[in-house]
Amino acid sequence: MANQQQNAPDSGSYDPTNCRLRTFHDARPTFLDGSDTPRAYLEQCLETIDAHEPTVQAWVTLNTAGARQAADESTERYKQGRPLSPIDGMPIGIKDVLQTKDMPTTLGSPIFKDRQTGIDSASVNALRLAGAVILGKTVTTEFAFMVPGPTTNPFDSGATPGGSSSGSSAAVGAGMVPAALGNQVVGSIIRPAGYCANFAIKPTLGALHGGEGLSLSQLHLGVHAGSLQDMWSVAYEIAQRGGADPGYPGLYGPEEPAPPGRPGALLVLETEGWAQCDDPTRAGFNRILDQIRGHGVTLLTRHDHPALDHFERSIDQNVALCRILCSYEMRWALRNYRDTGLLSDDLCLWLEKAEELTLDDYRQALHRREQMRSDLQALRPLADAMITLSSPGPAPPLGHLAESGEPDYAFKTGSPAFNAATSALGTPAVTVPLMAVRGLPVGVQLIGHPHTDWTLTGHANWLMDNIDPVSV
Repeated sequence: MANQQQNAPDSGSYDPTNCRLRTFHDARPTFLDGSDTPRAYLEQCLETIDAHEPTVQAWVTLNTAGARQAADESTERYKQGRPLSPIDGMPIGIKDVLQTKDMPTTLGSPIFKDRQTGIDSASVNALRLAGAVILGKTVTTEFAFMVPGPTTNPFDSGATPGGSSSGSSAAVGAGMVPAALGNQVVGSIIRPAGYCANFAIKPTLGALHGGEGLSLSQLHLGVHAGSLQDMWSVAYEIAQRGGADPGYPGLYGPEEPAPPGRPGALLVLETEGWAQCDDPTRAGFNRILDQIRGHGVTLLTRHDHPALDHFERSIDQNVALCRILCSYEMRWALRNYRDTGLLSDDLCLWLEKAEELTLDDYRQALHRREQMRSDLQALRPLADAMITLSSPGPAPPLGHLAESGEPDYAFKTGSPAFNAATSALGTPAVTVPLMAVRGLPVGVQLIGHPHTDWTLTGHANWLMDNIDPVSV
């Protein structure tokens, strides 16, 4: 089957040298010359879903009839030589925290089972205007927090796909769709994308409209995809047709994805995640860095420059910082949800801990976040971007509790220790599938300064063209 990953899901033997996920841009020339159609492409996606969904369980809802109608309309536009955009006809999954007028939006909670809002979030509306095929809603953790849904990792059914964008990352990793939407407040795009061999972008804070009713101060809407080109095209169309969060200037960059761009220098970030890495993951990442260095790129660590060491200390313990910010901002919503009697025990406990926070606690957390963002500015003259891992290792087993560093908190979908700082900073981040550890994917993460999303994608493109994937 064309445009489908070579490794079968649940293989447990992921090989980054030959695993190719489903892409859309490669198929598009055949739509333009009439040798294939978006409807036929959609049917290939549905066949893959039929084959792997019983194990992967990436979807809450599929709107097959609506998708077929949209694909037929796209097919007709291509026949007329008038596609609406580079993503016209692309089947896309939508994380089930974003509203869809033709499907329920349940937020991963029984409280909102079968809830129909009758409207599209700005990003979903933008995709429809671009001709994309909205195929279904993907599984999220409860309210995009911590309690996982049924989704499994497409490369090992006994492992987590990550969270909270679990269904989106798994659907792309299993070759079910070429792209899916996710969002991130702590680590919900980059970590699951790395676990599932996705490309993914967490854009600059506010660059893409995050979705109505999701009122968290560091919420980022992002894109999971099987290729960098599809990833950028989806983000671009959302930015152009749906805009940014109110008060933000939106995503910068042209329609065409950035060509490969070798960085002159990269800052190697440890974050608080480095201490959590096992030896194979550390060794694999160091082999990646050795290759980058061999191409003439200067790599700087905290031991090479005092400003970078200061920054590393500034972003330490960011998992706890994000917990304070998110807890305080979600208290009012969790109070209402608790009153239904259908809120999970985990989130009831989370609420109890959140109620202990004071306004002064929140103000102190905001002050620290602003100081971090100020400290980041000192790094601009040193390098083109930053590089680190997307997670401390491959996806842990289902049910595994990842320590947070705080005795009363743990994570059920893997540690966000490599992600929390970029979420608090509001910087763009891109993950690329360049590593395998014990037969499972591990992502390499590039981080830029605000509004360097397009350039950062070019650096990611260069990595994929020049760095040999590593298996350990």
